[in-house]
Amino acid sequence: MDLISELFSEYPIFGAFKTTIELTLLSAVFALLIGTAVAVMRVSPIRVLQLIGSGYVNIVRNTPLTLVIVFCNLGLLVQLGVSLVDPNSPTSIDDNNFRLAVLGLSVYHASFVAEAIRSGVNTVPMGQAEAARAIGLPFLKTLRYVVLPQAFRGAIAPLGNVLIALTKNSTVASVIGVADSSGTMKEMMENRPDVLFVVFGIFAVGFVILTLPVGVLFTSMSKRLAVKR
Repeated sequence: MDLISELFSEYPIFGAFKTTIELTLLSAVFALLIGTAVAVMRVSPIRVLQLIGSGYVNIVRNTPLTLVIVFCNLGLLVQLGVSLVDPNSPTSIDDNNFRLAVLGLSVYHASFVAEAIRSGVNTVPMGQAEAARAIGLPFLKTLRYVVLPQAFRGAIAPLGNVLIALTKNSTVASVIGVADSSGTMKEMMENRPDVLFVVFGIFAVGFVILTLPVGVLFTSMSKRLAVKR
């Protein structure tokens, strides 16, 4: 216990996990928004939108997350000069790296969110959409008031899996200098090779604490909110 207390006092472990949680929550919100839009495009009756949505999902899902994150840093920031913060800010580098990491994580996981929502749309009986159109509702209002509310209820379990994967994948942000749990663990292992297993155990338990309640919560919600057929 004295060794663990020493490590916690010497390294910002709680701060690293705080950064991981912030990365996860912000990326989850943006991934949900982008993913919902892509899912709507995929089920749209307009062929061009279907192709755009399908192309986005197939390209992004088959691209390594590390490559997406590095592109956000080297491609957007270094090559194109795109900055998401005030360059005169004293913390501009750290803040910009954090926001670019959120962008990369959001864009990547939005493809999985889109597929989860599309799977939920497929669980909605076709007759309900036809009934909505029969009373004069256009496509977007049919989605908004009839299809998507049921689709989200049917997609709760896969969305929970995406959130768990996002939590674990947030560690990739360390490759562009974000001081999250992965970066802190790497620093600790480099400076304290004598306690590698202890360091590994600390971060393994930390991620279990972050992800296990999410799985339990979404499983419970999936059972309670399932649409009765």
